[in-house]
Amino acid sequence: MNVSPLPSAAGLAGVVDEHLRWIGQWHRAAFFNHGDGVVLPIPTAFPAWVRGASGSELADQPAIDRLIALHDQMHRMARLVHMRANDGQPPTLPAYEAVIEKFDEFMVLLRRIERAFSVAGSGIDPLTGLRNRTGLREEMEREVNRYRRTGRPFCIALCDLDKFKSVNDSYGHEAGDRVLMAASGAVNQGIRSFDEAFRLGGEEILILLKDATLSDGYAVVERLRQDMEAMSVAIGGGRSIRFTASFGLAEARPDSDPEDLVAEADAALYTAKRQGRNQVVRAAPPPAPGA
Repeated sequence: MNVSPLPSAAGLAGVVDEHLRWIGQWHRAAFFNHGDGVVLPIPTAFPAWVRGASGSELADQPAIDRLIALHDQMHRMARLVHMRANDGQPPTLPAYEAVIEKFDEFMVLLRRIERAFSVAGSGIDPLTGLRNRTGLREEMEREVNRYRRTGRPFCIALCDLDKFKSVNDSYGHEAGDRVLMAASGAVNQGIRSFDEAFRLGGEEILILLKDATLSDGYAVVERLRQDMEAMSVAIGGGRSIRFTASFGLAEARPDSDPEDLVAEADAALYTAKRQGRNQVVRAAPPPAPGA
């Protein structure tokens, strides 16, 4: 469960400032260039920020992929307009509007992600409203210690949305976000008030089922699976899609290590996927010492 730290929000503020300067420079180069070969500075803050995001949980976020794509499209179109201006061709209205539209989209999404950092810093995933990885290990170790003191067990479940990549590929990342938000909402509403749910990254969710045997945990998770299977998610344009999820469930033991417990749930999740998806698989208890 080791994750690289999130890149700083200050880095995104630098991206905003640099691109506000850049769009003014681009306007001058596009409209007041008389074939003089004006050189347009290339912004460097955003590529540097993306390199910093590599290896963090942000790298798997659809919003970041969308931001990178918008940035590339914007600068590609802007370079074309600038090259033509250097050849003495003023920009056409459609070419100008295309660049400005991409710039506006890029800045809106950039600002949204920048604001999300303040939420993410508090331990809440900005897209789903679930807790993020911050504090997950501490929470699990707390449950292990409580189990050792009181003898009251707990379970963890790993939830992974089935064929989620095909949703993004077929309908776009915005539709994928809506499905992920719907699934997270089902988890938030379906778990008990004292349970916890964490988004691990991508479409994977870890559910900490406190004071629960394997049978208790199965009842909660199977209800979540059924709730998700019954959902229909509106994705815009009058369209809606359905989705399912697979779950791996593991029960803690007094000697459990959080990493080992996650590995057991992950192995059960893999079995659920291999057996056809849309099901809950309970992890088999490890053999007793000397067995």
